[in-house]
Amino acid sequence: MTKKPSASMTYRDAGVDIDAGDALVDRIKPLAARTMRAGALTGIGGFGALFEVPPHLKQPVLVSGTDGVGTKLRLAFEWQRHDTVGIDLVAMSVNDILVQGAEPLYFLDYFACGKLSVDTAASVVAGIAKGCELSGCALIGGETAEMPGMYPDGEYDLAGFAVGAVEKSKIIDGKSIAQGDVVLGLASSGAHSNGYSLIRKILSHANARPSQDLDGRKLEDVVMAPTRIYVKSVLAALAAHEAGIKGLAHITGGGLLENVPRILQPGLAARLHRDAWEMPALFKWLQENGGVADQEMYRVFNCGVGMVVVVDAASADAVTATLRAEGETVSRLGEIVAQGEGPQTFVV
Repeated sequence: MTKKPSASMTYRDAGVDIDAGDALVDRIKPLAARTMRAGALTGIGGFGALFEVPPHLKQPVLVSGTDGVGTKLRLAFEWQRHDTVGIDLVAMSVNDILVQGAEPLYFLDYFACGKLSVDTAASVVAGIAKGCELSGCALIGGETAEMPGMYPDGEYDLAGFAVGAVEKSKIIDGKSIAQGDVVLGLASSGAHSNGYSLIRKILSHANARPSQDLDGRKLEDVVMAPTRIYVKSVLAALAAHEAGIKGLAHITGGGLLENVPRILQPGLAARLHRDAWEMPALFKWLQENGGVADQEMYRVFNCGVGMVVVVDAASADAVTATLRAEGETVSRLGEIVAQGEGPQTFVV
């Protein structure tokens, strides 16, 4: 015989708090409202997000990207650093679509947890909204999923989706890159959101403490520094030097050695010079405490270079000046050469 419950069961009894979800929406609506821009027809809360394609584009091509934050989240849980991982989430997608010349238009987020903490979720979404402001895109939708039994208490997962647009005739695909072109590097803000499985292993091996000093800052501040968003500076450079910029590469998973080849045609290679830029203190610390070989460093981490810009030699100085005026730290990393028998990107 089926045993009847002594009282009426609720969703909260099963671990899902609808009231907490409603409270979160109320907390984040003002944050999302600050990201609104021309073209956004709706804010958060609807079933679908509406956005009008910019009317100034004659042949608009939509460019989309999706990503997460990776195992950097484990440190966010351990160190209770939830305020900047949302910036990381936005940055990883908008920087990806930027490399094809696209202006980010709008962003959607997905936040999943076992038990919803309104304070934690609101802190994460505040970071997402900040990332959207930095990249000039609107936060017009998302999903918060409370799934009891799927995640341990205090933990969550993040995914993000960015959509941008570019004039079809202005898509950047790297096909015009040729021998003699110059490779510029834009400084990163740290490890961004890549290589954190190795970072965490090195932290454990070194018995590192979050509060210990690293180059005059707390280690946790250096390790958790949010990913730099290059959208506004690079779009400004593209507007000023459309013909001179031939290719862009976001240095994400795979580091310098595996991301630059993604924009090179067969037979070409990027020769980078190790003395062309200063390796930030974080990467020196990681290499020393992890005993990581040079080649592995360049293959896993950005090593201080978050975005690569390939330009023709005649435009290199002008493009550099524009990017610096927009707040970027720019290094002349190397040049495009014939590939020969070696890899498509190498450091000498």
